Amino acid sequence: MTGRKLLIFTDLDGTLLDHETYSYEAALPAIERLRQLDIGLVLASSKTAAEIAPLRAELGFSHCPAIVENGAGLLAPHMQAGEASGDYAKIQSALNTLPDELRSQFTGFSQMSVEDVIAMTGLTREASQLAKNRQFSEPGIFHGTSQQREMFLKAAKGAGLIAKQGGRFLTFSFGGDKAEQMQAILAKQENETISIALGDAPNDIAMLEAADIGIIIPNPAHDKIKHLAGEDNGKIIRAFKKGPEGWNLNVLKLVEGHSAVKSTKNKD
Repeated sequence: MTGRKLLIFTDLDGTLLDHETYSYEAALPAIERLRQLDIGLVLASSKTAAEIAPLRAELGFSHCPAIVENGAGLLAPHMQAGEASGDYAKIQSALNTLPDELRSQFTGFSQMSVEDVIAMTGLTREASQLAKNRQFSEPGIFHGTSQQREMFLKAAKGAGLIAKQGGRFLTFSFGGDKAEQMQAILAKQENETISIALGDAPNDIAMLEAADIGIIIPNPAHDKIKHLAGEDNGKIIRAFKKGPEGWNLNVLKLVEGHSAVKSTKNKD
């Protein structure tokens, strides 16, 4: 990793943020170290631009782009949520073309009240309102049988929709994922860059595999990520601690190791 700058890409819920409390307090030492060393932090989440923009500012990384709505959209550096735009109405229209007996089994955020979102996520009222402010994708819950779900996904694909299963919700969009957005961001970097990606859910796998170093954060709240090929050669590692605590330990270890190597090279 000598001589190359680092860029961190991270999932939020269950990774940088605690799955239950949504707190990043346990990760503050590593976050502060990133700021001190001027290492970029790209938030990559199912969250909306309206949710991510204030969090990005609070963490001190407004100068970095952010990947929103599971990679269906991108929030440019310093861009405010209201400046982004997407195809949300077209996604609703595509879902509504699906057979009624299947469509009726899926309840998306557009059909949920703020109270419903609060009950399902534990978010505050303000945060739940921001979560409903969608532009690029429609998350929700499928209530039917596994057979109906398979039929629903097939019909959605036929309508041009892409489905992704996250830690809590099944989400539909017209495409784009965290890995694609990460690669687009890396392609714009002026200097040679080492990408480090952290995630806890199946929708993070592509990003973890595409990064130079992937870190799987354990999350007991859902099925763990299956064994990935990159684990056989050390390209992907598994944290021992969950959530922001595991995030903090692993990011600090990588950052300090990289910093020590750079310092040694400079002395030479």
